[in-house]
Amino acid sequence: MRRRLMRALGMIALALGMVIVGRGPLYAADGSIRIGSFLAVTGPASFLGDPELKTLQMYIELINTDGGVNGRQLELIHYDSQANPKNAVGFVKRLIDQDEVDIIIGGSASGETLAVMPLVDKAEVPFISLAGSIKIIDPVQKWVFKTPHTDRMACQKIFEHMQGEGIQRIGMISGTGGFGKSMQGQCQEVAGDYGIEILADETYGPKDTDMTAQLTKIKGTEGIQAVLNPGFGQGPAIVTKNFRQLGFEVPMYQSHGVASKKYIELAGEAAEGVRLPAAALLVADKLPDTDRQKPVVVAYKQAFEDRHGAGSVSTFGGHAYDALFMAVEAMQRCQCSDAAGVRDELEKTAGFMGTAGEVTMSPEDHLGLGLSAFRMLEVKGGDWALLD
Repeated sequence: MRRRLMRALGMIALALGMVIVGRGPLYAADGSIRIGSFLAVTGPASFLGDPELKTLQMYIELINTDGGVNGRQLELIHYDSQANPKNAVGFVKRLIDQDEVDIIIGGSASGETLAVMPLVDKAEVPFISLAGSIKIIDPVQKWVFKTPHTDRMACQKIFEHMQGEGIQRIGMISGTGGFGKSMQGQCQEVAGDYGIEILADETYGPKDTDMTAQLTKIKGTEGIQAVLNPGFGQGPAIVTKNFRQLGFEVPMYQSHGVASKKYIELAGEAAEGVRLPAAALLVADKLPDTDRQKPVVVAYKQAFEDRHGAGSVSTFGGHAYDALFMAVEAMQRCQCSDAAGVRDELEKTAGFMGTAGEVTMSPEDHLGLGLSAFRMLEVKGGDWALLD
């Protein structure tokens, strides 16, 4: 189905210019399979939710045009959470109790995802999160899955690269939001496994507009060989600018939470040389032809940018693509849409090649990605370049 839909993308004109705020199904059809979603389409995390919603809209329309799933149309019911956990809780209650959705795909940010997990567990509704924290799938919860690489994996990939560069002593400055705080903790836990010593450990709040004081402390710490910034949103761009203004002469590493062109736009020339782990999607056209993931990421990138403009693709929209098609393929395998059947088939996902990498899940692993799914990138000439 995925290959057929990719071929059809250039031939189908979609009427998806509407702005969705609050509730309201995109499609209304008797007997449809209802997909619920809550995403940060507006607000400070809109760079996450906007491409995620656009991806769901585009591919659900294409799937419906192609005949639906098991002969039934898909109906998308979406709410704009603005990455606010309280909003997310209210919307997920509505999706479960009033909209009676069959599955939920959403949670742009870790905080809102963690807030709704008890609800989906109690209601026994399959939930595929698009957020980064390892706490979403560790420990495994029966009804919860996720598509992005975890923050722990990001720490490991970064430290693996630092180890290869002979970097042993670092400074860290982390956001205090759900993702930043979680990744900070994960990096602290695994640093010793790679011979990395964190000599300075600073934080900043979500509303902070200048991190010069924290970075000055890091710069004044003797022996610092690199700086790592766990965080997402506008904070890392500010950190990057302040880092350059202070004249650091060591490398800066960011998290996969900034894996979109929006970060480069916000940080400007200061982003040059910044290193980070990210999905292959950001360098789709630069992958060797022998790379098994290349056909998937090139096709998604082309489809998204044909619809929404050159340079608009991000790994965040890719998370939604992976979640949707893992759900669709699970429904096709079980020839069902009931919660228990779909959940069981999601857990059996094996060899699924998505934008994040090859996914093989199990009862003990509701992510299914290995560390090799991450690529180390560097900002060069205002664009992404492969480091390995």
